[in-house]
Amino acid sequence: MAKKSKTENTVYKIVEVVGSSPTSWEAAASAAVAAAAKTLRDLRVAEVTKLDMKIEDGKVVAYRARVSMSFKYED
Repeated sequence: MAKKSKTENTVYKIVEVVGSSPTSWEAAASAAVAAAAKTLRDLRVAEVTKLDMKIEDGKVVAYRARVSMSFKYED
């Protein structure tokens, strides 16, 4: 079997996950990555694409972060 070259073409898949937290957007984004990492291997890059909040009775009850993550396809 030939050794792979560092210049070899690679392909990545991008998934989008929404995390939620009662405390912060940072915690929400971390929750999204942690959830994805349970079923996806070799996560490479994460990008927060949208932040929003859930409001009930005029108060923020949850911070939500939409996170796009890439992982490498395996042969």
